[in-house]
Amino acid sequence: MVSLAALVLAAVLEIGGDAAIRQGLLRSAWPWLALGGAILMAYGLVVNANRAVAFGRLMGLYIAVFFVVSQCMSFVLFDERPATSLTLGGALIVAGGLVIHFGAR
Repeated sequence: MVSLAALVLAAVLEIGGDAAIRQGLLRSAWPWLALGGAILMAYGLVVNANRAVAFGRLMGLYIAVFFVVSQCMSFVLFDERPATSLTLGGALIVAGGLVIHFGAR
């Protein structure tokens, strides 16, 4: 079974690593790029730590978790409220992730 906490941690690491790389590119600052690369490597290790789950099933569920975490971070950090279309699309992403993960049993 996949740990939901590990997938949430992986999502936070991926979003944080992407944000650091974006800062490095916008500011032409290599330390941000290096930090982003290190964080993204940590994401890769966390998300792939459970090798008992098939990669496709793992990524199907991870994408759903990633969507939810990214929307929560957008709301908390930037006070962005999702549009109706984003909420509807997100519901489809989450439903798809659950079907991919649990439907393969």
